[in-house]
Amino acid sequence: MVNMADTRLIEHRFETRLRNKARELGFASVGIAPAADDPLRAERLHAWLDSGFHGAMGWMEDRADVRQGPQSMWPAAKSVIALGMSYAPEIDPLALEGDAEKARISVYAQGRDYHDVLKKALKALARWLCEEVPETQLKVFVDTAPVMEKPLGEAAGLGWQGKHTNLVSREHGSWLFLGAIYTTIELTPDGDHADLCGSCRACQDACPTNAFPQPYQLDARRCISYLTIEHKGPIPEEFRSAIGNRIYGCDDCLAVCPWNKFADTAARHLAFVPRGELAAPELAQLLALDDVAFRAKFSGSPIKRIGRNRFVRNCLIAAGNSGNNALLDQVAELRSDPDPVVSEAADWALSRLSAAP
Repeated sequence: MVNMADTRLIEHRFETRLRNKARELGFASVGIAPAADDPLRAERLHAWLDSGFHGAMGWMEDRADVRQGPQSMWPAAKSVIALGMSYAPEIDPLALEGDAEKARISVYAQGRDYHDVLKKALKALARWLCEEVPETQLKVFVDTAPVMEKPLGEAAGLGWQGKHTNLVSREHGSWLFLGAIYTTIELTPDGDHADLCGSCRACQDACPTNAFPQPYQLDARRCISYLTIEHKGPIPEEFRSAIGNRIYGCDDCLAVCPWNKFADTAARHLAFVPRGELAAPELAQLLALDDVAFRAKFSGSPIKRIGRNRFVRNCLIAAGNSGNNALLDQVAELRSDPDPVVSEAADWALSRLSAAP
């Protein structure tokens, strides 16, 4: 007869092997959370949506009732395996700030597309789970379904949602890509991670566009990552100067987090080592991209998802902020671009450059 102690020992051994397998597949962090919905997190999600802070990201609102928790999405789920893959940078993400010739691409987009890398590893871990527990059912998620990965990461003990709303890890700082596996296996939860932000407000003070109405709350409509990636139309003029030379995303609130001093770059997945041409790209070369060249240059990169026109729009904003008169001819040529958003950005950039001393 198997008693409770024996059962727990068997479960512990399985969970240990699960963690080891996850790390073997490239995950730097793994934790277990219950699959029950959390009413507080659901309330916060709906309050954020009601405030309109999601901007034009209608997909956040469309399936909010499903997004609010694992049980809401899949009632059969018993446990959530939360996983993090490190992309910790070796150089300061703020190093190119103010460079008149170079553009800044968010650290997460300088290597391979994390969607592809994480999904492959998650599917491999899912196959292992099915081999170990043949009767299990499971679902795999990486940023492509109505799943709140950051709250789940906190509930699984990977870290805590900092005042910039991203997950912060004691071991990996602010640099984790997150994925999740919902499973019918009953696993022992690791417990919520404590919030260790304390009185620090470095991320709040670093934001160039004041996108945080209060700690732990982000107004995406003011966020440079949202404006340069998700926003499809002309970028509102009130934010253009603050964008500086950022052409895809923004790392400022992450980069200044004091917990990053503990981030181990040795834990970074090799897929996220920056491609040389994306670590410090030249604006002049990027402004010259047509659709074919854009697709070729960013094959296998998350940047490809926004398309050439939105990308060149971002580069024109950076050009207008650069004060670099060597870009005048390229900018002027883009005034006749067939995309009206690109041509409008070129007009703005040309007026800025022409007024520069």
